[in-house]
Amino acid sequence: MKEIVIGENQAGQRFDKYLSKYLNEAPKSFLYKMLRKKNITLNGKKATGSEKLKEQDIVRLFLSEETIDKFSQVKVERSHGKLSILYEDKHIAAVNKPSGMLSQKASGSDVSLVEYLTGYLLESGQMKEEDFRCFHPGICNRLDRNTSGIVIAGKTLAGLQEMNEAFKLRSLKKEYLALVEGVVSSGAYLKGYLHKDEKCNKVVVEKEPFEGSVPIETEYRPLAGNQRVTLLNIHLVTGRSHQIRSHLASIGHPVIGDGKYGSKKSNQLFCDSYGVKSQLLHAYRLTMPELKGELNYLSHKVLTAPIPSDMKRVLEGEHIEESIHE
Repeated sequence: MKEIVIGENQAGQRFDKYLSKYLNEAPKSFLYKMLRKKNITLNGKKATGSEKLKEQDIVRLFLSEETIDKFSQVKVERSHGKLSILYEDKHIAAVNKPSGMLSQKASGSDVSLVEYLTGYLLESGQMKEEDFRCFHPGICNRLDRNTSGIVIAGKTLAGLQEMNEAFKLRSLKKEYLALVEGVVSSGAYLKGYLHKDEKCNKVVVEKEPFEGSVPIETEYRPLAGNQRVTLLNIHLVTGRSHQIRSHLASIGHPVIGDGKYGSKKSNQLFCDSYGVKSQLLHAYRLTMPELKGELNYLSHKVLTAPIPSDMKRVLEGEHIEESIHE
């Protein structure tokens, strides 16, 4: 017999859904048969599977260890490596993702921030492999592979749900730093329409709506610059794929180092001069909204990621004194 005490990450879901995760290789017909025969009980009583689980509920599996092992395969993909943690509490972690790291897997063989997060939680003792039977921590926002900066990870169900909702509602203020080509003397609020071609993983931006397009909004203001580049503070109002890079390129100010939407000539120049190999775009500040759930203690909290070394190297070489504080 195996006894399981329901924790906060399992509470709130139907009992049969939980069993399908815990005994993830078992047919549903087997689970319902075990419930009918009282080989699986909830708080010492016969259950139907439709019950809503609560914290501290007791689940008992009157099954052999061989049967449990056969039907319960814990699948934990992890990667070892040091993460730059900007902030952490019980529910969330704010990670400073480096350029070159995927936020999530694009294919089965990829290693992404999610696998590094899993490894970190296991190695720091915050989770055990057993915990992954019914809950997987994950990230709540994504950055392009070659964009650095703040990614929020949910370590608990409450953390994932509340942060995912905040990103979905666009109630967080997301600010980026971008070093762009040309002189930008004043700020602007850009509106446009974007369509992504999934085959070539590239987007098109136009001022007027067109078939398959979605509206985008990008606000920016110059911080510092010289006669060939400008450092911008960008407020990402909507959050579409490649939005900042394509929107800025559409007005003649592509991000330095951007091989997809930028200038080959400028990119080569900055590669030769400073070793720039990816876009100088950095998600540097995130301001939390008013939160009303378990994460209300995070209301209006500001998270900041330091300027990455490649951007800093160019700013120093171009004698641009960045001024990113209000």
